[in-house]
Amino acid sequence: MSHADTIHVHVSRFTQNALAHELALNCDKGSVFNTLFKQISALPYSILLDTSGSSKSEGRFNIMAFSPTSVIEAKGKTVELLDLHASTRQRLTLPPFEAVQEHLHARISNVEIHANFDTAHLPFIVGVSGMAGYDTGRFYETLPSIAKDDYTTPDFVVGLYLCSLIEDTQTGYIYYCTANNQPLNQVFNNPAHHTSPAHFKLTSRFESNLSKGAYEASLAKIHAYLRAGDCYQVNMAQRFSAEFEGSMWQAYCELRNQNQAPFSAYYNLPQGCIASISPERFLRVKNGVVETKPIKGTRPRFTDIEQDRESAQSLLSADKDRAENLMIVDLLRNDISKHCKPHTVKVPALFALESYEAVHHLVSTVTGELNDTSSPLALLASAFPGGSITGAPKIRAMEVIDELEPHRRHIYCGSVFYMGYREDMDSSICIRTILAENNKLHCWAGGGIVLDSVPSEEYQETLDKVSKILPVLETLN
Repeated sequence: MSHADTIHVHVSRFTQNALAHELALNCDKGSVFNTLFKQISALPYSILLDTSGSSKSEGRFNIMAFSPTSVIEAKGKTVELLDLHASTRQRLTLPPFEAVQEHLHARISNVEIHANFDTAHLPFIVGVSGMAGYDTGRFYETLPSIAKDDYTTPDFVVGLYLCSLIEDTQTGYIYYCTANNQPLNQVFNNPAHHTSPAHFKLTSRFESNLSKGAYEASLAKIHAYLRAGDCYQVNMAQRFSAEFEGSMWQAYCELRNQNQAPFSAYYNLPQGCIASISPERFLRVKNGVVETKPIKGTRPRFTDIEQDRESAQSLLSADKDRAENLMIVDLLRNDISKHCKPHTVKVPALFALESYEAVHHLVSTVTGELNDTSSPLALLASAFPGGSITGAPKIRAMEVIDELEPHRRHIYCGSVFYMGYREDMDSSICIRTILAENNKLHCWAGGGIVLDSVPSEEYQETLDKVSKILPVLETLN
């Protein structure tokens, strides 16, 4: 396929009942979409972008994509183009995001949609999607290599998808988008796709790579850097690991149901699997408007209504958390301004409260208008990784992170994202995220450290953030 070829994409629309009837699904009306994804969840590179039933951050559409034609994969210092049809690998000299732009996105510069209804409101349709781990930043900045890299899954995997299924949770319609005219029942009623892995269960307890004492000792080192003027804020995380067996899709479904996070995602890779229940948007570009929604500031939820209200109010009135949030807002204003039109970067919402199943968060919104000469992928590359999970100034904070965290972060604090053929993009910050590989799970939690941070409170905050993840997985069997 040359980059100039016209790609004809046919879009069909179904009601939930009609689709369930056509594919002979035995499920509730509201679970049709996830029932279909379950059938392809074990296929390499199948990806689900999931609002988990949440309408926060304008959550409306669920997207699944499958059977990519080509993939950009990066690990260490190597970037490769995989042609999945020809089973070939080609080493590239471009950094990862630029490789996606040149070798994947450029192939869909000329798309013609065939539908007998309006498709302008639909996101993605066809395009690129995948994940960029935190350490993708090493392709763009010179960073130390102190933290141990003990992962087999690549740091960056993005595919070109010419088939997708999109659910509009407002109308209930499900749209099938295909450039190869493969009938829907060949995709989802293929017996070869139906697998029945064993039930998920942990085979060991979760253990952290830092004891409470070691975590607080690291915070003391950060405080020394802060007092010396190296940084204003540093994000510090610990990693929890456990062994497991069985179905990660089962585990993900339980997590998404209990957390209802609007930027949830499931991505199955040949080397491993990513299950994310993130509440945080990184960057969105829609009709040329850029939006980022950094989270900084956390309090636990409580079943007692009055105690829960007091917890939320303490967050809204906390000078430390507001200052921490403002630092990151300023950092992100600077990051996106590099690719936005002059004087268009605004902060329409500062210190807003968003409440999730496990925690309350302090969330701000920063917007701008994308330059006519910039692409969303260039914006994503220049702002990567997100400032809300590094610190300020960003590069020095990342150097401190690499010094003090025993292991690299991989997908944690990276991003799962899509960009459709119309250059509509959305992306998450991968907090509350699990990497599953080699029968081992890794899950992380951290927080922004400033001069008036109290070590014991910061440590407890990391536990609060995984309070609807680790205990949930421990109860599955």
